[in-house]
This record gives sequence, structure tokens and C-alpha cells, in this order.
Amino acid sequence: MHPENNSHYAELDAFLATAPTITVEEIAQRFALSCLAVLRRLPQVTLCDGGAFDQVWQTLTEWGDVTTLINNRDLILEFHGPLPAGTHRHGFFNLKGSGGLSGHIRAERCHHIALVERPFMGMATASVWFLNPEGQAMLKVFVGRDEQRRLRAEPLAQFRALAQRLATQARAEVTP
Repeated sequence: MHPENNSHYAELDAFLATAPTITVEEIAQRFALSCLAVLRRLPQVTLCDGGAFDQVWQTLTEWGDVTTLINNRDLILEFHGPLPAGTHRHGFFNLKGSGGLSGHIRAERCHHIALVERPFMGMATASVWFLNPEGQAMLKVFVGRDEQRRLRAEPLAQFRALAQRLATQARAEVTP
């Protein structure tokens, strides 16, 4: 790593230590980095290879109502409801939603998956990020909330179990 990069990351780390209330995307833009580069510096992030896409997606379909979010500089698009299962065909992961969420994901472009627990706007959040080769979010799936706007306990426990399982798998892959 070049010295100027060390300085850049030192500035980022100092900024992150202030517990900023802006989005990861805004932080990435402010520091001219990818979302992945910012996520790598945050506490409470489990990062795994995008090859776990099917395993992670299948787990998410079992969480009931979630918030699926796609955002870029021009839009924040949210869907509240359960995630449908999907199948791979013709270069896409095709969502089988008969009502609600449907669409087609280029799963082969998912190079990393991040499980992130982070306060945002004064509230706890737990989200799964699917990140493309450029280190930007393809989409994010957030654990749903109850009537009191707290994270739903059972999906949060499933989120944490998934993070632990993925971290264990990642360690096993690098252990000789």
C-alpha cells in the first residue's frame, strides 16, 4: 500500500470513529472509495465471497418480511415483504415472485457479500449487501422491524447465525 493510501485510510478510520450517521455510499463518495472499501473498515461486518450467493439468498427467503433496498445517486428504491426464491437460467438469478418482488439478478457479478450491523439515523440496522466487482452495492436486504420499529428478534438471530456461519466457512477456506 502506498503512503498516500495509508493516510487516506487513516482519515477514513478517524471519520468512522465519529459514528457518522450518513450512508456507506455517502462515506464512499466522500473518500473516493468503493462501498466495499468502506465496509472493510467498519466494525461488525462479516465479509464473504460472492460464491455464497445461493446459500445466502436461500437463507434470506426464510426471514419473512424484509426490506430490499437498491440505491444509487438518483434513487432509493425499497420493497417491504418476503424475498422470493430464485433459479439460475440464461445468465440471471430469476426471482420466482408471483406477487411482490420479482426480477432478475446477475448473480455472477456478485463478488462479495457483506453482513453489516450498523446504527443508522439513531436506529440499529442489520443488512446483507450483495457487492459487484467494482465494490458497489447491487442490492441490500435489511432485517425487518416490528410494530415498535425494533429489529424483529427471530430474523436478527438468523442474521447473526448466518454471519457466524459465513465467518467460520471463510476461516476454514484459508486454514491449511
